Parts: sequence; structure tokens; C-alpha cells
Amino acid sequence: MKTAKATYEKELFIMAFEPVKRNVLLNPGPATTTDTVKYAQVVPDICPREKEFGDIMRWMRGELVKIVHGDPEKYTSVLFTGSGTMNIDVCVNSLLPEGKKILFVDNGAYTSRGVEVAQYYHLPYIDMKFAFDERPDLAKVEEALRSDPDIAVVYTTHNETGTGILNPIKDIGEIAHRYGCTFVVDTTSTYAMIPIDMDRDNIDFVMASAQKGLMAFTGLSFIVGNKELIEKSKDYPTRSYYCNLYLQYDFFEKTGEMHFTPPVQTVYATKQAILEYWADGEEKRYQRHIDVWNAIHEGKERLGFRDIIKREWQSGMVVSIKYPNDPNWDFKKIHDYCYERGFTIYPGKVASTDTFRLCTLGQIYPEDIKNFWKVFEEACIATGVSIPAEY
Repeated sequence: MKTAKATYEKELFIMAFEPVKRNVLLNPGPATTTDTVKYAQVVPDICPREKEFGDIMRWMRGELVKIVHGDPEKYTSVLFTGSGTMNIDVCVNSLLPEGKKILFVDNGAYTSRGVEVAQYYHLPYIDMKFAFDERPDLAKVEEALRSDPDIAVVYTTHNETGTGILNPIKDIGEIAHRYGCTFVVDTTSTYAMIPIDMDRDNIDFVMASAQKGLMAFTGLSFIVGNKELIEKSKDYPTRSYYCNLYLQYDFFEKTGEMHFTPPVQTVYATKQAILEYWADGEEKRYQRHIDVWNAIHEGKERLGFRDIIKREWQSGMVVSIKYPNDPNWDFKKIHDYCYERGFTIYPGKVASTDTFRLCTLGQIYPEDIKNFWKVFEEACIATGVSIPAEY
């Protein structure tokens, strides 16, 4: 006779391997994930101080370097429990020598977040502002470095997720290195999506989190960086305990473990996500994102909507679309209509311009975008919004 416990466990086992309802997330993260990544979290309970778990972390650190074509003799990765903003905090507070300045090459909200971190730590910095819809002026970047030898770190964002503009990191990095500066790039929304090569692109540090391009889950962030520069940072002023890059790196090197409690289930999911990344391959994965981006533009143009960034400057990861000049436009109503039918869209505001963003990250395909635009058009018609859109 089956016990109630045995019946319950059997039901749980069956439920665990049924397909999960699929939502298409067009927001800028977390990403739409595969069922295999979801189920990778279902593992026997384990203490994260066990060697078995440490071996996974050690393997993962190496794979994260490989994804950005880093020489393992020169680069390493350091993992943290937290979101992408934690990486910004870690890099800004940990990599600045005493008496030196950070130059922020700033044309969007995420580099501005780095500025806010510098302000909170009372660090010397220069915020070199550019318009949100323009690429940085490289001549101005070089002039700033030429005129101020106290600048030791140059910081920017690869893809400004609020707008979708792609910054010329290779050129900025070349200038930074010419003047002896460390170059830090926020690659949260491009890592494992746009091919990155640490040496080719003149980068010393990149950062990302598992729920974006890797298509895993929230709670695990990581920095890939130059080992020699991390070692040097141990002599810099310590401005944080939990968010200190050298402290976490040193603990990994000595023990193979994260200094503090890791997000165990997210680590297992991320391991699976990395295996799936390699199974796809860098170029195939990138091409899929571009195909989705093209599908977003095709639907946008068919319905008469407008984006805010020149297409040739866009990253291929985000399209930021202006609200139409229509008295019946109500983003919440449009969002709710789409959400009820399995599509998530996300609002934004760039300067004084109201926008919504459609993103290509995650396990989504051009056919998903075609289906989304059908639902979006239905939402507009149902709420009285004119098609084509009015501006």
C-alpha cells in the first residue's frame, strides 16, 4: 500500500519535469530561460563549503573568462552574491588608488549609476556627460586624460540599456591605456550576447550577472578582470567589506570558495546556462539576438512606431521606442493586455522622453517577436490607439 508520503513525492517528481509555462520577457532582464536551466536548480541539498560545490565554482570561474576570450594566465573572474549593481559598486570602490580620479564616460543611466556610487563613497571623479542619443566624443575623452594626470580609471558602459546605444569601447580603451589608465566596462547587457575579447577590445575589467546574457537567474554577479591589477588593488584604500574585489578574489584563490554565502541554486542554473551557451556557440547565439532585433524593427516600422537612437548606433540588444502622441495611449493598459497573453514589456524614461523598451536577450526567437507584434497591435486597437502610430 502506498503511503501518503510516497504518493506526494511521486507527484512532485512528475510535476518537476513537466514543461513550465513560457512567458516571453522583452524587458531588459531577467531573461526568458530554458526549462533545462530552470530544472537545473532542483538538486540535492548541499553545503556550499563542500568540495563538490567548490569544484563547480572553480570550473565556472574559468568558463566566465573564456566567454570573453580572456587569457587565463592574465585574467580571472570573481563571483559575488548580488545583482549587476553590486559589480558597479565593487569596481568603483575597489580599483581606485589613493589620491586618483575616475573618469566616467557617461551617456546613459547605467554609467550615471557608477557616478552615484563614486559620490556615495566620496571618491574623486569626473563625470564627462554626453547626450543620451549620441556616442562619446573620443577627442574630448583624450583631452581629459591628457590634461589631468590624476585620472587612473576610465569607466563606461558597453550597451546603455535605457536607450540601446552601443559605445565604442575598443576606441575608448585604446585611449585609456595610452595614458596608463585602467579601463572598466559595464557589460551587463552585452556579456555572452555581443562577442567581447578582453585584449582586442582593450578592456581590463568587465562585469555581468547571470540573469542577463547567460540566461540563468538573479542573484549571481561576476567580474572578469586583470589579475595583476586585482593584486595591486590590495594596497588601495578599503572602502567596503562585502563589496571589496581583492578580498573576494583572495578568498577564492585560497579556498576555492566564495567568501560569503553563495546563491547555491542559481550557481547550478548558471552552470547549465553556460553549457547551453557553448552548445549554441558564440556566433550562433549572437546571430539569434540580431535576428530578434531585426524582427523588432520590422514590427515597429509596420505599426508606425519610432525609436530614439539611430539604428546604426544601436547595440542590437535593445530598441527603445517613443510613446506615440495619442490621447488614448496608456502604457499600463497596453502592458497588461500583453502580459495576460504571455509577453512582458517594460517602460522607460530617457531625459524627458517617455519610452518602452523591447530587448533581445533570453531564449526568444524572431517568431516570438512576430507573435508579440500581433498581440501588441490587438492591444492598441482594443484601447483606441491609432495604427499607424501618431507622432
